[in-house]
Amino acid sequence: MKLVDLTRALEQIDISEFPDVLKPLYRIVCPQIEFVAHARGAAVMSHLFGCHESDLPEGEGWAEENLSISTHLGTHVDAPWHYGSKTADAKALTVDQIPLEELYLDGVVLDLTDLKGTGAGITVENLKAALNKIDYQIKPRDAVLLRTDHDLMPLTAPVRYNYPGLTAESATYLAECGALVGGTDALGWDRPFHIMIADYQQSGDKSRIWDAHFAMRQFRFYVVQQLANLKELPPHGFKVAFFPLKIVGASAAPARVVAFVED
Repeated sequence: MKLVDLTRALEQIDISEFPDVLKPLYRIVCPQIEFVAHARGAAVMSHLFGCHESDLPEGEGWAEENLSISTHLGTHVDAPWHYGSKTADAKALTVDQIPLEELYLDGVVLDLTDLKGTGAGITVENLKAALNKIDYQIKPRDAVLLRTDHDLMPLTAPVRYNYPGLTAESATYLAECGALVGGTDALGWDRPFHIMIADYQQSGDKSRIWDAHFAMRQFRFYVVQQLANLKELPPHGFKVAFFPLKIVGASAAPARVVAFVED
């Protein structure tokens, strides 16, 4: 059994390294981490225990970190509560309410790398072509993972934010085929925000606003964004686990996502 880590590493990057056009997105792509090193840990521990710092091994205390992140930063699971207060006619689930058995599923990878860097809407035809290429039909309770290779681009590169994303029609297609989880290695599930905003402002069509997410209001469906290493997976025949932090009442939570591939 081979384990493949599909989780984006969280690394603090100085905001000065981001182009000005990307700085408004800094909060939702980079964690804020305060590193408390062993020397500061020694001061805390000596106060707590009433000892001298010299009483600790090599004068060192513990290390710890204080972390500030959005629940939608990094590899994370969106609960239905993120898309709306209801799923069809029922109260939408928050992330802590998702049954674990609905987050450990058969996986299939659809190669959409030909759309890399375009900001294009992924169509139903794109999905069908990718399925035909691997001779696969989505079955109930599948996790469908969309490979764009945008995870391979630096966070500071503007092209990383011009990923292909789903539309209401193509997202609905996945759910109606029976998929329970839809994942992507892009930063978002929908088309990039600059594309959606321009589309709405030009057309005045409110159905174009965050349409791939809002389409999921009718389905018990979980979106997972900012995956990594989908290139390491076979097209299908593997299991994948998406286990988020159990944050009560939250619309999403960071997750360690791991694929289990038979040797």
